[in-house]
Amino acid sequence: MSNGAVTNGRPLQSARTSELVRFATAGSVDDGKSTLIGRLLYDTKSIFEDQLEHVEETSKRRGDGYVNLALLTDGLRAEREQGITIDVAYRYFHTPRRKFIIADTPGHEQYTRNMVTGASTADLALILVDARKGVLEQSRRHAFIASLLRIPHLVVCVNKMDLVDYDQEVFEAIASEFSGWAAKLDVHDLTFIPISALRGDNVVQRSERTEWYQGSSLLYHLEHVHVASDRNLQDARFPVQWVVRPMSDEHHDYRGYAGEVASGVFRAGDDVLVLPSGRTSRIAAIDTFDGEVEEAYPPLSVTVRLEDDVDVSRGDMICRTHNQPTETRRLDAMVCWMSERPLSASGRYRIKHTTRTALAKVDEVRYALDVNTLHRHEDATGLELNEIGRLSLRLSTPLLVDEYRRNRATGSFILIDESTNDTVGAGMVL
Repeated sequence: MSNGAVTNGRPLQSARTSELVRFATAGSVDDGKSTLIGRLLYDTKSIFEDQLEHVEETSKRRGDGYVNLALLTDGLRAEREQGITIDVAYRYFHTPRRKFIIADTPGHEQYTRNMVTGASTADLALILVDARKGVLEQSRRHAFIASLLRIPHLVVCVNKMDLVDYDQEVFEAIASEFSGWAAKLDVHDLTFIPISALRGDNVVQRSERTEWYQGSSLLYHLEHVHVASDRNLQDARFPVQWVVRPMSDEHHDYRGYAGEVASGVFRAGDDVLVLPSGRTSRIAAIDTFDGEVEEAYPPLSVTVRLEDDVDVSRGDMICRTHNQPTETRRLDAMVCWMSERPLSASGRYRIKHTTRTALAKVDEVRYALDVNTLHRHEDATGLELNEIGRLSLRLSTPLLVDEYRRNRATGSFILIDESTNDTVGAGMVL
């Protein structure tokens, strides 16, 4: 089949297809995050000649004294003037082994919402620490947010090793301190790499200046970290996004249900259940743009055809008969608040979960969480911009959810202000 295969419940990449890996970057101000991304793009030959010429000219005009690769990523004028990253920017590059999408997220505490947005779909989080400054409050905050978002792999790049003479003791002290903080969090895979983004040490190639370091370069790690097993292939969930009815002479009787596989594996011939109606059927076929396939797994976008004429609409979910999400009108969730207009107890919003929407009322603010100390403020009555807290929500119609720790796709949602249509909160079901 053309779209890969699944063996023993695990998808295998075909020899012709590069695996896609998404990773988010975070770091304190001036830790060199933009320079690191620029270095990755430059050393993997992922930029055009005119881009490099523009960066060279701008670097010379600014008097940097070197080719400032950070200019490849800091695209906003305010970012260049202030020397900080403000908005989330997505960068793309590839190697013969993998394709990568980088979510370049801000380090400032005032842009926490931007980091949450950029890291929400990441397979890996890359946190930069300045070798001269060590582990800062922002470093701990980034690690906590990564663990809160259930990002399976965390890589800590101790940058600017050239400014501490590639001192092994400096690197090991930072690794020890960071590991102590990470032990309080739900972090399962933690890797430390000493680098110099400016000079390229241990970014794409192993550096001779760190002979004491026995690990791999950053790019080698990104190319080989195992991400396929991180996806939930046990709980089959297919939120229906669109009902396909061409009504043409060629496909007069065609009826399919299009969407993205959220989790699990679906195969032609599988017995399935449609929620919330509770009707059962069997998968007749699975179609893609390239033709019919025998099985589908995340994150493939497919059209599922059923053997029976079942009433299925946008917002419904196709799953297994004996493995169903929870149907509920009450949610207990962690929410990152993204609006300058504070959240208040008894606030009313629209909630969007997979392809389904409902109205949501805040029943209770359980607590606001200090992401720097992990202290719970149980006297909180609301959430301010960039704050994270635990809420109880009551819904107008039932949603079909899983716990976020088990299924990131069906355990996440956003809150929308109906008066402005702005996204004001991002939540994770507990």
